Amino acid sequence: MDFTKKRLFLFDIDGTLAVGDSLLPGARALLDAIAARGGVSLFITNNSTRSQMDYVRRFQRVFGLETTADQFVTASVVAAQALRARYGAQTIYAQGTDSFVRELRTFGLQVTTEAAAQPACVVVGYDSELTYEKLCRTAEILQRTGAPFYGTNPDLRCPAPFGFIPDCGAICGMLAATVGREPVYLGKPSARVVEACLAQTGCTPDETLVVGDRLYTDIACGLHAGVDTCLFLTGEARMEDLEATPFPPGAVLDGPDVLLHRLEA
Repeated sequence: MDFTKKRLFLFDIDGTLAVGDSLLPGARALLDAIAARGGVSLFITNNSTRSQMDYVRRFQRVFGLETTADQFVTASVVAAQALRARYGAQTIYAQGTDSFVRELRTFGLQVTTEAAAQPACVVVGYDSELTYEKLCRTAEILQRTGAPFYGTNPDLRCPAPFGFIPDCGAICGMLAATVGREPVYLGKPSARVVEACLAQTGCTPDETLVVGDRLYTDIACGLHAGVDTCLFLTGEARMEDLEATPFPPGAVLDGPDVLLHRLEA
């Protein structure tokens, strides 16, 4: 693959550019090199614990990187757009962080977190503020109302400095096992994530590259959208996972520093 022909780079964050509070080797220089070439970097994270502005502040405070809100196409944003299109002004019940709930409301959604709710649907995000009380309340609403069940993303685990922690897919797995039905996931691997980025930037699929560390979300997202993909071996996926995956990446690199060298070459 000729990486130098790419103009729009869609990066996952956790496990791809950073782990915890540390950027991976070459990540900062890679983003600078893309900008210097006239390219565009967007961040298509399935992490719904933070809003777009939360990410802007985090990138500046933790990584020393200046970004804008529209560079972050998060699972919260994609979920909000999809739910607004389907449910309009109807009330939806949300389980997630306070930031997740606020983000949904900024898109004009009528969101409740109350136990007595009669919502049009239920949406569950990656919740770093999760409590057993929240799980029980969501399980009760799903069973009592029969409302459609959505999740922001199917990721089972999120990279952490010591290994991994439970992600939205694992949280939804507990609920699915309890209520007897699976959620419909709205973020990656849905093609709508890439489609939103193409619409925002005006770039073509041929100019676009999806970069991530998970086969079943990041790489699958790119394949579903018909764009080239690159797997970094910096997070969840390992070389042995490529033998049986239904989502083969277009390229496999060790990390951001290697992609930087390919662009410079």
